[in-house]
Amino acid sequence: MSPQLGQRARPGGALRGGSAAGLLPRVRAALSPAQLVALTILLVCVPTGEQDVTAAVHVTPADVGSTVLVAATLPLALWRRTRFLGHSTALLLGGVLLAVGMATAASQDPHESLSGFVRFVQIFVIVPAAVAYAVRDRRDLRLALTAFAAAALVEGAVGVEQYLTGTGASYAGGDSRAVGTFGAQDVMAMSVVVSFGLLAALGLSLEARRERRRRASAWWTLAAAALAVPLALSFSRGSWIATAVAVTLMLALADVRLLLRGGVVLAAAGVVLLGGLTAAGVVGNGNGGDGTVAARLSSIGSVTGEADQSVTDRYDLWTTAGRIWREHPLTGVGPKEFPAFRDAHAPLRLSSGSDTAGAGAGFSREPLLSPHNMYMLVLSEQGLIGITAFAALMLGTLLGARRTPVVVGLLIWQLVDFLYGDIGGTTTVLVSVVVGLCASAVARGGLPAIPGPRSEPSLWEATR
Repeated sequence: MSPQLGQRARPGGALRGGSAAGLLPRVRAALSPAQLVALTILLVCVPTGEQDVTAAVHVTPADVGSTVLVAATLPLALWRRTRFLGHSTALLLGGVLLAVGMATAASQDPHESLSGFVRFVQIFVIVPAAVAYAVRDRRDLRLALTAFAAAALVEGAVGVEQYLTGTGASYAGGDSRAVGTFGAQDVMAMSVVVSFGLLAALGLSLEARRERRRRASAWWTLAAAALAVPLALSFSRGSWIATAVAVTLMLALADVRLLLRGGVVLAAAGVVLLGGLTAAGVVGNGNGGDGTVAARLSSIGSVTGEADQSVTDRYDLWTTAGRIWREHPLTGVGPKEFPAFRDAHAPLRLSSGSDTAGAGAGFSREPLLSPHNMYMLVLSEQGLIGITAFAALMLGTLLGARRTPVVVGLLIWQLVDFLYGDIGGTTTVLVSVVVGLCASAVARGGLPAIPGPRSEPSLWEATR
């Protein structure tokens, strides 16, 4: 019988007869800040179209998601005085904030450096702190890893389709480079997402294996293996190297015997995959794919002598950053000031930019606005103070999170990739998520599983 008009609801909001009004409290109870972390990761896949890379500020859907995450968690955490960061992690984050603040104050153009200050603090201080608050146990971590894997599978599927149909970014005379939904102006983005997804799938497989959930372990292993295909088709040598290092370390931390057995399997699978892709290139698909994967792989060893233009440009950019730093050793020239000092310190042979085309975009020449090395970028723009604080944050969270192999693998991937890349582009927010996952693992002693109810209320429950 329907409740009489004006009848009070039961505690919790449910009316007699199971009205829709009773769903709201249950939905609120089910929501958690970790879901905002997952949403931020998934928003990376939303296409943003062509952007002006010289603009001071780029706001992507993932940036909006991270802003919502911060707004929904950090004020609440501060109001409730929740300890979600260890003293050491808080000190490391504070050190980065202080260092980049000093570099901005000492900048040759403080107004121009202000946007760089905001971006750096967003990526390496504020968003990691919000993620550390949101990810409280292994259930939350599993949700974030699932989002990484889901985003990678979506982007990987788009990338494979681009390679097969010749609709990817321009490479070696054809439009065969897999770039996912990110376009030719951000050719590295898909490889970043796919690499993180592969490592996340491997981590979920290892967790399922430890818990003796064999079917789940097999499915996640299959997902990780499948993601190796779009990773290969991205033609990103840096991502290949970083993924190999991260996978090796993850397996070593999880089980050395598994590493040895898996090494044999991975080597055999790699030979088959490389042979198949090379054969497809030799046969020809009309996209300029004449053995490009094998050629790209073999070029990794060509770091001197016959190195291609992209490698020599990186060497020249690193040299340029070193020269800039030597003139401003303590605090650097200020965030986002590298382009202003580049031409006065660069070798004459440095290219004026990199050519991009394909994936739905016309030809354009993108300027070289950074040294393509995160450590050299921080050194030249923030000096010794900045690089010391940055290195302390990376190494401190890495060592502190060593009990959680999957987050260690994610951060190791990023640290290796920073040797020949830096922040910028759509996937930059993912860096802050990875740092935040490590900070959470440090604060919570390896993110232990909590079988019963959460020790802290959910996001919505805490506001009631």
